Amino acid sequence: MDNIPSTDNHIHVDPINGEGPLEVALKFHRSGGTAMIIPNKPTWTVSPQCDFMEAMELVVGYVDEINRETEVQAFAAVGAHPAELSRRVEAGVELAQAEELMRGALETAQNMVMEGKAVGIGEIGRPHYPVSPEEMEAHNRLMVYAMELAQEADCPVQLHTESSTEEQFHEFAKMASKAGLDKKRVIKHFSGPLVLPEENHGLTPSLIASGDVIREALKKGKTFLMETDYLDDRTRPGAVMGPRTVPRRTRKLINSGLITVEDAYQIHVERVEKIYSVEMDF
Repeated sequence: MDNIPSTDNHIHVDPINGEGPLEVALKFHRSGGTAMIIPNKPTWTVSPQCDFMEAMELVVGYVDEINRETEVQAFAAVGAHPAELSRRVEAGVELAQAEELMRGALETAQNMVMEGKAVGIGEIGRPHYPVSPEEMEAHNRLMVYAMELAQEADCPVQLHTESSTEEQFHEFAKMASKAGLDKKRVIKHFSGPLVLPEENHGLTPSLIASGDVIREALKKGKTFLMETDYLDDRTRPGAVMGPRTVPRRTRKLINSGLITVEDAYQIHVERVEKIYSVEMDF
């Protein structure tokens, strides 16, 4: 039972507001964790002067530090959180100008993937809070553009959106088709247990690793990723889930007979390697 893989598909690290990359990775590893996909945090969490490239370069550096100093394999995902657009509009930037800034950020993310610094574009998407119809249209355009860039870079995207039902998954699948991106490489971050093809329309659900969500998903299948969305933010200590959750949840599922070690390998290694085009050392 010691040699069981576990990949947290969406986990943040933050030495400014939280514990930082090494402490988070060590907690993860001591609980049995083997790999982490780490998206950059939004610019404003770094500093008021932080720009998109700096935020992305920071997470690339954190990933390098984890890979150098720990036994965890870490990979970066880089992108522009949809709230970046909202904050600029709220600050008085014209919507068209804010959208153009976001397009530039997405192009920066694509360049980093093509340079081998990151393995995916994300998190990108649209808000989980109300915005004007005009702003929502801009977010949707940016989602399609991010998928087009991912198709060119041969990488996946991680979506941050509102809580999504089959209806939203169908909408996102149509966006992927428009962009020419393989639907399996559209990863719905913070997903519920929508693992059946007729529910997710070919997208990859990254399930939040709560017991209820995972058990409900396992009644239907095992075609999913697992994540915590850990924030690494001292001001929000109880937010989302802790870095130990995915490895501990995986072992509990095996011990209870809900999955096998082979199932864990498929979820945490084979599917990750295929979607992100990476090789894992597990």
